[in-house]
Amino acid sequence: MHVYGIKNCNTVKKALTWLESEGIPFTFHDFKKEGVSVEKLEAWEKQTGWEALVNKRGTTWRQLSPVEQQAVVDAPSANALMQAKTSVIKRPVIESPKGIILGFDEAEYRNKLK
Repeated sequence: MHVYGIKNCNTVKKALTWLESEGIPFTFHDFKKEGVSVEKLEAWEKQTGWEALVNKRGTTWRQLSPVEQQAVVDAPSANALMQAKTSVIKRPVIESPKGIILGFDEAEYRNKLK
C-alpha cells in the first residue's frame, strides 16, 4: 500500500499514526521531495475525478489569485496546478487494494484497510 502526502501535514500525520497503530504496512511518498507524475494524477482521477484531488479548502488554494483559481477548469489544468503546487493536492492519497482513499476518515480506513 502506498501513502502519498506531505510529512508535516497534520492530516497526513494523523493517517500515518493510525496506520502504524493498526500495524498496517505502507510506503510513504512525499510530494514535496518526490513530486507527482501526471500519469499518477490521471490514474487517481479515473477513480475519484480531478475535482476531488484539488483541495479547495486548503491554504495553498486560498493563496492562489482569483485568475489562477478560475483557470482550473478541467483535468489538464488541475494536473498542471497539482504538479506545480503539490500542496494543493488533497492529502493523504492512499492507494489501497480497495481503491483510492482521500484524506483521513477513520471509519473509511477501517472499512477499506482492515
